[in-house]
Amino acid sequence: MGNSSNPAHKAGVPRTGLVWGINRGHKTERRVLPQRPSRRKGAQTQRTQIVKSVVREVAGFAPYERRAMELIRNSKDKRARKFMKRRLGTLRRAKFTMERLTNTIAEQRRAGH
Repeated sequence: MGNSSNPAHKAGVPRTGLVWGINRGHKTERRVLPQRPSRRKGAQTQRTQIVKSVVREVAGFAPYERRAMELIRNSKDKRARKFMKRRLGTLRRAKFTMERLTNTIAEQRRAGH
């Protein structure tokens, strides 16, 4: 049984240097490792936000998004979510898209379109 099974060592509790006890073992210092690139993957930078907004402005909405917006406007939110779930594959994606489209509709109302 090694030190890896001791939960105190994982929590970063300093070892006592003693042979026995919950924090037994040589006194060591935790290594501070640099952040791995995989932790940053998918994080939106300012550049990608601008590019996505320009593409959205130029290309507009997909046909399924336009239909979903109509359903939302007619206060059929549940129907719109189910429709988007079928198109996008997962309920999580559908919810995120619903949120985005709802915000877009609200912005359009504020702008007076």
